[in-house]
Amino acid sequence: MTAGTAPSLTQSIAPVDAGAHVTAVGWLKDTAAFGLGDGGVLLARNGETHRVEAHPDAGVLAAACDGERFLTGGDDGRVAVTGADGSTRTLAETKGAWIDALAVSGGGAFAYGAGRRVTARDDKGREKVLEVPSTARGLAFAPKGYRLAVSHYNGATLWFPNVEARPEVLEWKGSHLDVTWSPDGRFVVTSMQENALHGWRLVPDKGHMRMSGYPSKTRSFSWSHDGKWLATSGAEAAIVWPFESKDGPMGKAPRECGVRPAKVSRVAFHPNAYVLAVGYEDGCILLIRLGDASELLVRHAVKDSGISAMAWDRAGRRLAFGCEDGQAGILTLP
Repeated sequence: MTAGTAPSLTQSIAPVDAGAHVTAVGWLKDTAAFGLGDGGVLLARNGETHRVEAHPDAGVLAAACDGERFLTGGDDGRVAVTGADGSTRTLAETKGAWIDALAVSGGGAFAYGAGRRVTARDDKGREKVLEVPSTARGLAFAPKGYRLAVSHYNGATLWFPNVEARPEVLEWKGSHLDVTWSPDGRFVVTSMQENALHGWRLVPDKGHMRMSGYPSKTRSFSWSHDGKWLATSGAEAAIVWPFESKDGPMGKAPRECGVRPAKVSRVAFHPNAYVLAVGYEDGCILLIRLGDASELLVRHAVKDSGISAMAWDRAGRRLAFGCEDGQAGILTLP
């Protein structure tokens, strides 16, 4: 089934005029927060919008959201936090360095990268700093505990900021971009400059996992709610790897969902169902049910309006998305 013949949810979208390239989306309970390339944060709720100047005269390079706080990092060297009430303030600041990597934990901690320096601040405001071998490209907190994964050139570093022990280095040659933990904490996976993913099976033996064959770089990945599947961008379909077994995807072929003549730019698994939102560089969005590969059209392709950000709300009833040309929208499921 193609996007042209898929049943449609296009009438269930409330359009949002973000006004600038949308670099990130998060949900603050019932409010959708859109991080913008011109430094603003647009809050949308019940058909009304409010713009917050989180980074005046700068751009939002990275964002992270925990449902209560929408954190943004900019090329002004600041980490700002924006609330659903429209308040914004500076959480952290550096001199002469961009904030282009951010992560938040469910326990209230956050971390940011500026060049080779990674700063982690716990829920009580205590800060620790780690210097990694090269620029920190991606950050991700473990699903449980206060542990941070940092991707960089030639691998990733696993760091307990509140412990004086030496960080653990996971080595693999090449440039590692984004990083993610599996929901059960058994696997760490990075995207790479070399159009591939690399993973480490942390238990029992730090075994390597190589996932290659992508025609372009993977810059978006999303785990299913139970951690059995990892969906990724970077091809003319969402590439979904199986992680149910103790060996992860090794020796198994991935699934290809939503094959279209355009590359997938963003993926977002539903928070409690095997339903995958897939956004494409040509502006199309599909919802795909993993069980039978059935498709629902959310958005038709729109010229120069590639999908650049997507996020489900916590209940999985609404999907917010943003585009390169400043268009955005909120899908509410019937």
